[in-house]
Amino acid sequence: MLRERRILKVSEITKDIKLVLENTFGLVWVEGEISNLRKPSSGHTYFTLKDEFSQIRCVLFNQQSQHIKFQLKDGMLVIVYAKLSLYERDGQYQLYINLVEPKGKGGLQLAFEQLKERLNKEGLFAEEHKKSLPFLPETIGIITSPTGAVLRDILHILEKRFENFTVVIYPVKVQGLSAKDEIVEAIEYFNSEKLVDVIILARGGGSIEDLRPFNEEIVARAIYKSNIPIISAVGHETDFTIADFTSDMRAPTPSRAAELVIPQKSDLYRQINEYTDELNRSLRDFIPQYEQRLDDLAESLKRRLEFILKDKKNQFELEISRLNMLNPLNTLSRGYSITQNSATREILKDITSLGIGDKVNTRLLRGSFQSIVEAKEDEV
Repeated sequence: MLRERRILKVSEITKDIKLVLENTFGLVWVEGEISNLRKPSSGHTYFTLKDEFSQIRCVLFNQQSQHIKFQLKDGMLVIVYAKLSLYERDGQYQLYINLVEPKGKGGLQLAFEQLKERLNKEGLFAEEHKKSLPFLPETIGIITSPTGAVLRDILHILEKRFENFTVVIYPVKVQGLSAKDEIVEAIEYFNSEKLVDVIILARGGGSIEDLRPFNEEIVARAIYKSNIPIISAVGHETDFTIADFTSDMRAPTPSRAAELVIPQKSDLYRQINEYTDELNRSLRDFIPQYEQRLDDLAESLKRRLEFILKDKKNQFELEISRLNMLNPLNTLSRGYSITQNSATREILKDITSLGIGDKVNTRLLRGSFQSIVEAKEDEV
């Protein structure tokens, strides 16, 4: 006798298989290599996870992807924490991912390296974009937690190094999800209000999870956009953050940042004294050399003036000689005389301008005399 047949629809058996998968496996950890990665406009991520023998489709919805800080790439070895289920439309089982970790390296470390590489290619770390620190800032801005030893250490060192400056503290969280937004807000506030000459961004040491706000892209871009020079003083000397690479100067510790931001007053006095001593020594060496130089110049000037005076004297004597040649007195010395009409003072050159009885004045080399014309004789 034949048993009654139970005929299932495709959708019914698909649902049964889905229930079996979900109830049997539930949430699982799976290791594999990413391939065929794609991310459509929906924001969801689809890829295949494979090993040398098999492969399985994976789905990472946009909401879950917000918690993954590193970038997924084809060929990357990862470990995923996912729900094994079945996509009923295609009848294919797949993993719905909740968490992704890179194989052999922490997710935050990988995210740090990926972001560092990308921002470096964009030029955010380039030296030509670094701003110089002011030599003696009048106002120093500090972005850090208002509690803890970091702020106290910075203020203590600043007070010992100099005086007559102002400190403006912008309190922020330096750990946790909201810390990055508060740090960005602080940087933008100082820039918009133009309150300070330089900014110290500081926190103490910690794990890579603790330092996470200082490895956020929005913090890096806020530092890069700042018109005010920023010193990054995050963690211990061996800790490096994205903020360190983007800032205008990195200090290995917050205490060192306080030393870098303003000089030691006693060092300035000592330096001034050294410069003064050096200047005095230079003047002592300088003055004798230039006194001798002045003597040389004076002697050279004296010789030049003597030459000029002698040349001018010769020219003057030559002109005198030429004038003497034209002097009518020289003609008189040779026995000639000059006769003038006494009335008109006209120098007489011929007798046509004289009449009988006219008075004339005759100039000799020595003296003169007057006479009256009694007769005229015209020479042919």
